[in-house]
Amino acid sequence: MIALAVEGALLGLAVVIGWAVGEDPLARLAPSWRAALWGASATIPLLLGLAWTLRVQAGALHRLRLEVERNVGPLFARCGPLDLLVIAAAAGLAEEALFRGAIQPALAGRLGAPAAILLTGALFGAAHPVTPLYAALAALIGVYLGWLTDAHGLLAAVVTHGTYDFVALLALQRAVARAEPALEREDGP
Repeated sequence: MIALAVEGALLGLAVVIGWAVGEDPLARLAPSWRAALWGASATIPLLLGLAWTLRVQAGALHRLRLEVERNVGPLFARCGPLDLLVIAAAAGLAEEALFRGAIQPALAGRLGAPAAILLTGALFGAAHPVTPLYAALAALIGVYLGWLTDAHGLLAAVVTHGTYDFVALLALQRAVARAEPALEREDGP
């Protein structure tokens, strides 16, 4: 419920910021099979990156994964798959409405599309301050989602974001469940 409240607040913030800058954050969310297919296809590179990250057993990415499992994983430990799907869909819609629906077009009107995509990506990363590396990776993903929005529309980015989040949350939940027996053995008598 907390995750949905946060995402609802972000959607509200998107509407307020959109109003302030003269951009309807959902205006570019035109339903289209083509945009939805682009969004689904655009998820593949992100999922390949996630799969690679989950296999890394040393270095900064390994430490990042452990940090996320330790600090973020418990927040979703009791969620079922449907809960995770709803949370991921809400995150995809709310965050994309805010960043790519309101902020990016407002900046593009003033700075041009390339600068707007880069700056919005940086803001997206700053909004994900789990660790500095996590924020940097989120910024790169934000640039990717910005390009996707510019090329194929907001729906494509919403689908990509929501699908990626759903798979990542499932993977996180699975990793936390696998780690719990080892933690219990370490904390034993």
